[in-house]
Amino acid sequence: MPDMTDNSPGNSRTPVTVLGLGPMGQALAAAFLAAGHPTTVWNRTPGKAAGLTGAVVAASAAEAVAASPLVVVCVIDYDATDAILDSAADELTGRTVVNLTADTPERARRTAEWAAAHGIDYLDGAIMTPTVTIGGPDAVFLYSGPRSLYDDHSPTLAALGGTATHLGEDPGRAAAHDVALLGIFWTAMTGIMHAFALAKAENIAAADLAGFARGISDLLSPSLDALAANVDSGNHPGTFSNVTSAAASLEHIIHASERNGLDAAVLKAAHALARQAIEDGHGGDDYSRLADTLRTHATR
Repeated sequence: MPDMTDNSPGNSRTPVTVLGLGPMGQALAAAFLAAGHPTTVWNRTPGKAAGLTGAVVAASAAEAVAASPLVVVCVIDYDATDAILDSAADELTGRTVVNLTADTPERARRTAEWAAAHGIDYLDGAIMTPTVTIGGPDAVFLYSGPRSLYDDHSPTLAALGGTATHLGEDPGRAAAHDVALLGIFWTAMTGIMHAFALAKAENIAAADLAGFARGISDLLSPSLDALAANVDSGNHPGTFSNVTSAAASLEHIIHASERNGLDAAVLKAAHALARQAIEDGHGGDDYSRLADTLRTHATR
């Protein structure tokens, strides 16, 4: 396998390989190129590197891996990641893989175990901001795995911009943060879409509701630290509001939704959780109690 590393005089930047050229993979490769790193790219579907001026396009994943000591992977899921890495396992031995693919903590740990068995250094990571932030000050990256490995490669990874946080030695910790934080985002987005649908059903333009919706969202951010403190301490004082009042509010929303022919399944799930907490004797507790309710009644 040819060694495609750029060892030309004056080039002191670590060569990097990027596997996967979807929108995020292209943004990652562009950031490495902009920072002066010799960058080799590969994608299962050809033609995705057209806009990456200066990148070396490899004919295979194995060829791409052979070009660099640091290999960054960003594809659709860990099924794709594992298939790509397995196809280049021999070339990966002795190199470092930074996996920025989104998936579950369990999958991250499993891939880390595979890498260790093949003599491959492995860091898992999560990208918490959209493609337009990559390479700029607003990008946010989370990493987990061996601290020494992160320290070795953080100067190169700094080319991706923004802030980077090492979360610990457990390779699944970045993915755990990712799925938890995305849970906030997508449940909130679903709630917003339901609100717009309900407003439209009542002849209220979504644009007219949006200004008031921003006020609701502004209430959430200041509450996060207090809610987190309640969850961590297990103490849920219902001083200002409680689960019983929240359940009553959810009932009103469900009723209005169904009267307008809307699917209220998401709200019914929230209401069922609140009702479970009430049945457990915690109706007077703060809404933060529901974190404990979820854990107590977790499905196995």
